[in-house]
Amino acid sequence: MEQVLQHVAQTVEKQLDNELEKLDAMDSNDLEAIRRQRIEEMKKRAKLKQEWLANGHGEYTEIDGEKEFFGVCNKSENVVCHFYRSDTPRCRIVDMHLQTLAKKHVETRFIKLDVERAPFLTGRLKIRVLPTIGLVKDKKTKDFIVGFTDLGNCDDFTTEVLEWRIARAEVIEYSGDLLVPPAEARRQRALTVHAKKTIREKQDSDSDLDFSD
Repeated sequence: MEQVLQHVAQTVEKQLDNELEKLDAMDSNDLEAIRRQRIEEMKKRAKLKQEWLANGHGEYTEIDGEKEFFGVCNKSENVVCHFYRSDTPRCRIVDMHLQTLAKKHVETRFIKLDVERAPFLTGRLKIRVLPTIGLVKDKKTKDFIVGFTDLGNCDDFTTEVLEWRIARAEVIEYSGDLLVPPAEARRQRALTVHAKKTIREKQDSDSDLDFSD
């Protein structure tokens, strides 16, 4: 176990060293070019954000029916749609989480649609279990989150678990590990920190040894 932890810590440190070497090798012209590129990226991002907000992003809203659903998908590249029914308690749990995520991920449109208002669409998408979350990218349905099976199969799942599951369909921007659930990712980070601390303590201990006669 100790060898595994040391290997993980050494790998992380090597990656950091490589990045620092790249920075050290840059001259003032390289840094200025990076700065200008970053400014341009920030301007483009700000413009995109304005367009997103104008199209209803940043809020979790209910739409009236199938026609509006297709209209939303035509205007927004990324769409998260909660197919619900008002008499289904678990749908209210999804509402709570999506309200939070809509504010965080303005790059994506978050909506909800009562299945009773969209019989053709729900039949076409073969929606049988509620709640179902449809994940749409570039006008195509990429994935569905059906019930809570993918969320730990419990009602008290966290917002970050739902965020991670949505991110796996690439309809929101996500900086974490798509292959590892958030709780497991935190555990791995803790192991890495522990490994680095153990290595430092061992090095400090070795440096205190007295080899004099």
